[in-house]
Amino acid sequence: MRIIYFVGTAGSGKSSLVSAYKEWLDNNGIDAVIVNLDPGAESIPYVPDADIREWIELREVMDEYSLGPNGAQVVCADLMAMNIEKLTDVLGTYKTNYVLVDTPGQLELFAFRKSSNVIVEALGKERSMTVFLADPMLCKTSNGFISTMMLSSIVQFRLQIPMITVLSKSDLLSDDELDKVLTWFADPDALYGDMLDNDSDPQTVIGMELFKALEGVGVFGDIRHVSSKEETGLEELYAASQQCFFGGEDADIN
Repeated sequence: MRIIYFVGTAGSGKSSLVSAYKEWLDNNGIDAVIVNLDPGAESIPYVPDADIREWIELREVMDEYSLGPNGAQVVCADLMAMNIEKLTDVLGTYKTNYVLVDTPGQLELFAFRKSSNVIVEALGKERSMTVFLADPMLCKTSNGFISTMMLSSIVQFRLQIPMITVLSKSDLLSDDELDKVLTWFADPDALYGDMLDNDSDPQTVIGMELFKALEGVGVFGDIRHVSSKEETGLEELYAASQQCFFGGEDADIN
């Protein structure tokens, strides 16, 4: 089996994309299971095959440790690593092609804590990849776009597994906005030019320095835009995962 972690900021559409992608895989005869790793999720648009809430639930942690939601989320992140064997035992009962992992809504709780590395190692780092969801509302401006690209780079640096970036919820953008954002991904010079047009903004000056750093490490390139609502871009997401895992071959894996 291959592990795909869906990672992104709160509200970027992780759970919706996991649900839509699972349905697309099912419709194309590709077996997959879903893991929910968000102990604070109150409702999710799918039925998980493994659910961290069976062992760790945010409200219970808040009560037990006398913590607010934020502090309890931090404790939950560490408790997930401590309970990882229970999760791997459940996954061991499945013979499947893909495990789709819906990570916590608070990105920093998964990507920036040591517990995330424990989880990735336990599930199989050598057969894992990340799908980073770029929020279209943030990517609409050049500064927001640069911030998103910087965040995606940090996530990849922290997790040390292959990653592809998708522009999520693309149906929320107008055609002109979508074209602009896609152009920024494919053509760094276009992004730099738009940033120069706003050089009176002090934040843009900082953004330009960040742009140079990102260009230096080669983060720009093609982007897949997806919409869970309109069910678009899912085939492209599958093709990108095949490229990542198997060099482009449409493998039938066990």
